[in-house]
Amino acid sequence: MEVQGRVIIVTGASSGIGLATARLLSREGAKVALVARSADKLAAVARELPGSADFPTDMTDLNAIRAMVANIHTHYGQIHVLVNNAGQGYDSPIEVTDPVIFRHVFELDVIGPLVAMQAVIPIMRQHGGGAIVNVSSGTSLMTLPNMGAYSAAKRALNGLSLTARTELAKDQITVGLVYPFITATGFEENTIKQPGLDAWSGGGEHEIPSADPPEYVASKILEAIRTGAAEVFAHDWMKKEGRTDR
Repeated sequence: MEVQGRVIIVTGASSGIGLATARLLSREGAKVALVARSADKLAAVARELPGSADFPTDMTDLNAIRAMVANIHTHYGQIHVLVNNAGQGYDSPIEVTDPVIFRHVFELDVIGPLVAMQAVIPIMRQHGGGAIVNVSSGTSLMTLPNMGAYSAAKRALNGLSLTARTELAKDQITVGLVYPFITATGFEENTIKQPGLDAWSGGGEHEIPSADPPEYVASKILEAIRTGAAEVFAHDWMKKEGRTDR
């Protein structure tokens, strides 16, 4: 799907990958519905991007997510694309993983995107199709110490996404995943960490890689929208970590 003139929801649009994606899509002629918790930051982005509008939303509040999608549909009259990007990391050994924190991260990283998908699907079906892109993580393709909870959440998102892709093909709605790896954003600073853990917990055969700029990941999200691919990887080496037969 080309993005010129399309209405595209981007969650987590106030910073990092979401902000870079919103800017790229706007340059390509899309009308970007900006979603994040930070109302002030979001309003500033909306002033920057022609044709965009801000819809402050807590992506752990299920009723707020449904209302956000309805408001965007009312505002623009259509929703062509949903980019589920909002999320948070959690680094902790399994032995001391806090179930309360894990539940919060799961609600933001999995349940929020699921409810957003459920809200846009009938709208897209009514209008003859659409595209959903869910931003996963390279860690979901790997087994890394101290990242079990976050990886598990993103693996759940992967499973929901690829199943939805099969279910919605008949409705001309594509569902795809983008797998970023380490990215130069504030994500690491906002990751919930068990005290004493290093910033990079990968270890093993994976050396500490250079961080990708968020604009690079944004280009991969645009690629996913345009091609309708099931999986788009930030780097080719990641393909052998995951499943590439779709």
